[in-house]
Amino acid sequence: MCGISGLILKQPAPEPELRRGIAALTDALAHRGPDGDGLWLDEPRGVALGQRRLAIIDLSDAGAQPMHSASGKLVVTYNGEIYNFRALRTKLEALGHVFRGHSDSEVLIEHWDRFGAEATLAAINGMYAIAVLDRRDGALTLARDPFGIKPLCYHDGPQCFAFASEVRALATLPGVAKDTDPTSVIDLLTLGYVAAPRSILKSIRKLQPGHFLRREADGRITIQPFHQILDAFRQPVATDMSFDQAVQAVAAQLSASVEAQLVSDVPLGSFLSGGIDSSLVTALAHKASGGMHSFTIGFEEAKWDEAPFAEAIARHLGTRHDTFKVNGHMALELATEMAALYDEPFADSSQIPTVLLCRMVRQAVTVALSGDGGDEGFGGYQRYDWGLKLAAYRKALPVPLRQGAAGLSRMLPHGSSTAQKLRRAMMLGAPSHFPESYRGLLAIHPSPLDLVRPEARHLAASVAAYEDQTTAFMTDVLSRMRAIDSLSYLPDDILVKVDRASMSCGLEVRVPMLDPDLWHLSAALPSSLHRANGKGKAILRSILARHVPLALFERPKAGFAVPLADWLRGPLLGFMNDLLESQALKDHPVLDAHAVQTLRDRHLRGVENHAPALWSVLMLLAWERQQVVGRPA
Repeated sequence: MCGISGLILKQPAPEPELRRGIAALTDALAHRGPDGDGLWLDEPRGVALGQRRLAIIDLSDAGAQPMHSASGKLVVTYNGEIYNFRALRTKLEALGHVFRGHSDSEVLIEHWDRFGAEATLAAINGMYAIAVLDRRDGALTLARDPFGIKPLCYHDGPQCFAFASEVRALATLPGVAKDTDPTSVIDLLTLGYVAAPRSILKSIRKLQPGHFLRREADGRITIQPFHQILDAFRQPVATDMSFDQAVQAVAAQLSASVEAQLVSDVPLGSFLSGGIDSSLVTALAHKASGGMHSFTIGFEEAKWDEAPFAEAIARHLGTRHDTFKVNGHMALELATEMAALYDEPFADSSQIPTVLLCRMVRQAVTVALSGDGGDEGFGGYQRYDWGLKLAAYRKALPVPLRQGAAGLSRMLPHGSSTAQKLRRAMMLGAPSHFPESYRGLLAIHPSPLDLVRPEARHLAASVAAYEDQTTAFMTDVLSRMRAIDSLSYLPDDILVKVDRASMSCGLEVRVPMLDPDLWHLSAALPSSLHRANGKGKAILRSILARHVPLALFERPKAGFAVPLADWLRGPLLGFMNDLLESQALKDHPVLDAHAVQTLRDRHLRGVENHAPALWSVLMLLAWERQQVVGRPA
């Protein structure tokens, strides 16, 4: 696990300039790799690669990067873990290859050298961001894992081509423009995150999950997919599989995934929220390893605190368990750090407990297993219930009636979460495409463009339009919602939240639910099996019941929510007012200061809950204050 970077100058430059550039990139990623750094330079070509290392497998110098292949033809810098590297190593040894160490990095580069990029990307199973330079022809290949667990972004400008694990690293280069992208700002106000392939800066792009980029020595760039998770939904549905057979198949594959991800030369533990996914991963890991250290974060506000549920499950399983409690004052201290911890504005407020959890876990272990991906893979989100109702509503009512309902929905209150979801569903029942309507259940504000200056509203980009095009072949509503979430919400929200939080303190987080074979299996199962007895994640519930009594986990889903609405009226009020009364908001070319301040005032009166939308504005303004960037043009 590491932070990676690379630089290709487009004009000849002396070695010290090349070294300064790659050192700046690598130093900006020091938090991702506290165990060492490495640089490799090819001055005649103006090429440099760098890495900050978090040593997990093969702690010796034999695992250090950038790493050459034995032939000397290739150089790799790579972030992640290849879980099936031992099987690939055995295959290479049978062909006569002799290894210097026992790292997965060496297996990766030697397999790439022998079989090529596409065959290697098809063979490896893991989470990764990879950069391989071919010293023979000067071509550079970048690749990102199919789910987007590990980040990778790049800049192609007049002075250089550069890549890095995080946007903030690329922003250190003098030739990279610092102007924010107004379309990305609107993304943030709509969803709480910036969706790939855009970044918050116009000059930087994110490589999308399951894609590889090849840059030729002459500067030509091609980008193409090599493994898209949507392909899993194109396979025939296993309509002949019974529920019990599905449970058996999923249990076997998930157990194999968990066991494969226990490989580590450093201490390992697991997140345990008390929900189905993390409880199941912890139970399987505890069984496979013979003992697991589990960790929970809770809240001092009793109605938000699920720590007692996690503690009960930990006692039943027999794990060594630690709990850490969060309060509003801790949130205040951390809120001011968010702009520095997240290299882009990011507004999923569960980032606060996630950062605190990772810091606690890192004091005891270097690797942690997470249950993320279970909701998308097995139909667990509560909004899937709403989406199914919305689909039925759209089917039953003709367009004129849906348009009328959308108008009447503006009269509904904003107060409760249920009322807000109903309002969004009715408002977005009018468009002709289902992804747009479903996006209404994800939107953090029912009318995000109301917070934007009129002259900037035309810049809004529709993530839903892309999702409509790419998921148009799907007729099953639940499968389509799961696929939509997997295209952007999973990689750009859930996985970004955990990656930045964990890597800010040098913690590696692995995600057994996001195993390609497990994903293909879950996609092939009929939705009726995923929602047997009217409940989401029916299959995972059945597997967990083998390890934990039903009474310990059968309760309404709570997610990883925080009492943000109350915090903004209490300990975070000063933080909010400082930003919303600033000259920066008044002069903002995208945000409408009056609309934002009106939203705040409505929230403070306590009748309506606008915490998610306000948080997106606060994270943007805090990020812009912390960064030295230009304003959107």
